[in-house]
Amino acid sequence: IFKESKNKSLWKFSVIPGIEESTFNKVLERFYDLGISGLVRENIQNSLDGKIPGETEPVIVTIKTGKVNKNDIPGLDNIKERIECLVGHNSYTKETIEHMQNKMNQDEVDYISFEDYNTKVLRGAKNGQSYRPEDTWGIYAYNKGVHSEEEDSTLEKSRGGSHGIGKIASNAASELHMMYFANCDDEGDKHLGGTVQLIEHKYKDKYYRSTGYFTDIKKIENNEERFYPYENTFSEIFKKDTRGLKIIIPFLREQFNNEVDIIKSICDSFFIAILENKLEVIVNDKNINSKTIKKYIENKKYYNQDISEMKEEFTPLYLSTYTKKKPMQVTIEDTKEKYNFNLYFNYDESIPKGRVAIIRTIGMKIEDKKVKGNVNLLMQS
Repeated sequence: IFKESKNKSLWKFSVIPGIEESTFNKVLERFYDLGISGLVRENIQNSLDGKIPGETEPVIVTIKTGKVNKNDIPGLDNIKERIECLVGHNSYTKETIEHMQNKMNQDEVDYISFEDYNTKVLRGAKNGQSYRPEDTWGIYAYNKGVHSEEEDSTLEKSRGGSHGIGKIASNAASELHMMYFANCDDEGDKHLGGTVQLIEHKYKDKYYRSTGYFTDIKKIENNEERFYPYENTFSEIFKKDTRGLKIIIPFLREQFNNEVDIIKSICDSFFIAILENKLEVIVNDKNINSKTIKKYIENKKYYNQDISEMKEEFTPLYLSTYTKKKPMQVTIEDTKEKYNFNLYFNYDESIPKGRVAIIRTIGMKIEDKKVKGNVNLLMQS
């Protein structure tokens, strides 16, 4: 197991001349408000976007929740030192810092992990912060709000969203705003990275940016310093021994740690991907696949089955419409492009409010809207 030197921090923050921004990244609050559904959606979407072209087996994502000892969380002591240095300048920031300080000294903390299979890997980890578009490790690990683009334009258009922006959802789920990602590439090389989202701060008489990176740093030619990842020799929950990516979030917020809500989030956003055998998700000991998903959606433990009482959750209706109705072909045009849909339409007078869901090509629901009148629609792009 990797032992942290007392003289070396595993986390790196960039030095700045002085503090200009004294608040937390607003995107953190946005994903915090979305709760567990935002976290599940973002991480599974990224796995689906990373499916290997031509692969006939579904993308598999395993989600695990549990406890981890603080001594097994790499670099935690340095992050605790940084959090002790944070200074808030408004009530929200002060409350957030106080909350982080109250949570950071627990001996054992909750965590959640998302591990995928049958997916493309992050490439070029050995090249570190190379700035080359083909080195997707460097883009994912060190660039905020940027994702690598597919060479195939059709694949790029079908993606669920931005791999770069979405990963901050994992930071928002942590009491300390920290997350790690383990990668095993085509050649079996294993690396561990991570990010933490604090505020700009003063630490040991210097000022630092808000974002910290779990990374090594090395000098290259012209005495320039660049980030390079650590080889993954860390404790068990941080390991990724098969091809793909694994997200690990320690200090998981209590309101995010609910297995029923996790399973509902999977069904709500990805029921078509699962029914079409594009995706399989294992939550602890529960396997949600094309053969088992109906038993969850049609189970009162997870969803209200009374149509007249459905107020916010309509996945049972969408499932029924999609599996029982034949699609109609619909084309919508604008000045630039034609958009082709399969329209699944169901009319049922017992439905109090009409709903429309729009499903992206990868099988992920991207819209869920009310419709005036007594109709229920399901659209799949």
